[in-house]
Amino acid sequence: MQQNTTKVKYLVLSAMFAALIFVLTAYLHIPSHTGYTHVGDAFIYMAASLLPTPYAIGASVVGAAMADALSGYVIWVVPTIIIKALTVFCFTNKAKTILCKRNLFGLIPAFALCVGGYYLAEVIIVQNWISPLAGITGYFVQIGFSGGLYLVLGFALDRMGFKQRNRIFSQNNA
Repeated sequence: MQQNTTKVKYLVLSAMFAALIFVLTAYLHIPSHTGYTHVGDAFIYMAASLLPTPYAIGASVVGAAMADALSGYVIWVVPTIIIKALTVFCFTNKAKTILCKRNLFGLIPAFALCVGGYYLAEVIIVQNWISPLAGITGYFVQIGFSGGLYLVLGFALDRMGFKQRNRIFSQNNA
């Protein structure tokens, strides 16, 4: 019975993260030349730092893909699903704190996945290697703001002992 309760809690938390990712991506964004820049990635990093990997992937993919689909950027849904799912693997939920060494260094490959992944996706979409270079600045801004927000929230939650005080998250550390 305990295992089913834990699964339900993870599903609820995944839905909450998907909703946060969706709102911060779809409604709090800055349009760019082919898409938009947002801070929704901060909550992808947070989900990956708190939830087991399959749940974090689900939250990330659902939230980000829905944001693309419902914001008029349907062409980006497939690249977003791939990039956001891979981004989750840059982080771990197994540490006792959110801002552990792995998660701090995880921002580097997350940055590379965002910039490189969306650049390559745009190359495929427009069939041109030059014009997608114009979007790289937006990806730098996106990862910078998302990474900054993740660090601020992670620091605050770690100072509160968030993972240790919430059994659902500390179970991952066993």
